[in-house]
Amino acid sequence: MIQRVQSLYYLVAMILLGACLTGVDIYRFSTENSYFAFNAFGFHEVLNDESGKMLCSQSKPFYIVGILMVLFIFYVTMSYKKLNTQLKLARYVSFAYLAIVIAIVVFGATGNQYFYDGKCTRELGAGFSLLVVGFPFCYLAQLGIKRDKKLLDSLNRLR
Repeated sequence: MIQRVQSLYYLVAMILLGACLTGVDIYRFSTENSYFAFNAFGFHEVLNDESGKMLCSQSKPFYIVGILMVLFIFYVTMSYKKLNTQLKLARYVSFAYLAIVIAIVVFGATGNQYFYDGKCTRELGAGFSLLVVGFPFCYLAQLGIKRDKKLLDSLNRLR
């Protein structure tokens, strides 16, 4: 199982998603004296005065989506004995990951309107990069599973 390249691709994708769940900022909407930070734990408004205190924190369960995605990728990785099922689930993983990335990008593009009446700047955090970089690994794993299925089908045809 670990010899297959798609297992390594899925491992990298799980590590990148897990790193996103540590609380690194995905987006930051900032003005001169405060900013809203968006990460896996929700929105946090922080004042930029000398104390740098956190003003308020609105926690939404965004991290649950990340945890479920990591568990789903792990399940797909471990279902290597049923290649047809693994290929079908790998497609679901790719589409779900793509939907998450698109939702994050759309939120970032329209997020300026929700905070400070649009008078703020948007900054990309390290979490955004971690999230986006994981998608090609899921897609490459899907291609690896498809290649293995094609190889096994050709071997079965030769028997």
